[in-house]
Amino acid sequence: MKTLNPATGELIKEYTDMSEDEVSGIIKRANTAQKQWRKTSFDERAAYLCKIAAFLQEREQELGKLMTLEMGKPISQSIAEIEKCVWVCTYYAENAEEFLSKDHINTAASKSYVTFNPLGVVLSIMPWNFPFWQLFRFAVPALMAGNGVILSHSENVTGCALEIEQLIHDSGISADLFRTILVYNENMKPVIQHSGIAAVTLTGSTRAGKIVASQAGEALKKTVLELGGSDPSVIFADADIKQAAESCVNSRLLNSGQSCIAAKRFVVVEEIYDEFVSEFKRLMESKKMGNPAEQGTDVGPMAREDLRDQLHKQVQKSVEKGAKLTLGGKMPGTPGAFYPVTILENVKKGMPAYEEELFGPVAAIIKVKDEQEAIEIANDSIYGLGASIYSGDKERVEKIAVEQLEAGCCFVNDFVKSDPRLPFGGIKQSGYGRELGLYGIHEFVNTKTVYVK
Repeated sequence: MKTLNPATGELIKEYTDMSEDEVSGIIKRANTAQKQWRKTSFDERAAYLCKIAAFLQEREQELGKLMTLEMGKPISQSIAEIEKCVWVCTYYAENAEEFLSKDHINTAASKSYVTFNPLGVVLSIMPWNFPFWQLFRFAVPALMAGNGVILSHSENVTGCALEIEQLIHDSGISADLFRTILVYNENMKPVIQHSGIAAVTLTGSTRAGKIVASQAGEALKKTVLELGGSDPSVIFADADIKQAAESCVNSRLLNSGQSCIAAKRFVVVEEIYDEFVSEFKRLMESKKMGNPAEQGTDVGPMAREDLRDQLHKQVQKSVEKGAKLTLGGKMPGTPGAFYPVTILENVKKGMPAYEEELFGPVAAIIKVKDEQEAIEIANDSIYGLGASIYSGDKERVEKIAVEQLEAGCCFVNDFVKSDPRLPFGGIKQSGYGRELGLYGIHEFVNTKTVYVK
């Protein structure tokens, strides 16, 4: 296994993948450790999480630099990601006991209630784009619920995966309770179906989700899948154009455009189309692409050159089918996996920019005649992760967000983001299940009915 610097293409480090027997031994020891961990109190578990949060804060600069080195995230965003991990640790340390308290229900019994017990050891298969956050947002509630965790991270952020493991061990948590395994994706089936794995969570592509769900389903394993997205941002005629454009640009370019919940399709009513596009383009052009390790860089390289090349093909095919290239769209002749900030207009059904997820700094703008067509276009996708809507009439569009937009997360006058306090996840080809909040911690527990006559 190799990690490469996406800004230069240079080798960072090589790692040796683990054998099936080695991984099986890790899973068995994790189960032994989990049986002890489930006996600990919430106060004990919370104390460990607070230690992890403290270690993250102490080392945020160092960990941020590692993240930037391995996957190219601008350094300011890497440090912000570490700070968000601190937040999720403290949030569940303070709230998990209440979230998992007995739910008493009046029935004909003298006593009846529901308890929430740990499932066992949960396998997490994680992507490279948010190397710390996407693991922490699952692992923290899973650990607070009494589960053990096995992490299989993307090859290109192996250094981050091993640092996470060490951080957790440094807190005093058993070294067997949380383990990182080094296994290629094509060799994951025996891990998923191992008798010591109680459930599986995956954040990744829709294609990967289908494979994991199928393999887990064969063994009747619970799964939670957070998959791809082609999130719409809908801009109505009464929106604050400058605020909407700024919010949309920030959403599209966060993490150099490599975010499943980034706004990707911008659906704009024709009445204010020209005004919005003019402001949107001005802001997109103002963003600085460059060395992600330097402060002031807005857009770094994509995580890998093959991902950059695939994105460029999607842009080219869309242009061939009639999309208008308004900004960017040309491969830079410099080292690294850089791709310029790009705007496509005149995007229509049948184009990759309309039908597929654009996982990079490319915006697809779609003009519609009125609000009803805007809602129809927003929903015209195989994905259903997030959606945002911009309007001066908050009450009216809140009703649209609640009743008409087909997504797991709908934001009014802001871009979609994950928050430890709110459930996060999608519908349709964007997956199922939820992370974060009360609903996230309930995903990997046995919701048990107790009835006493």
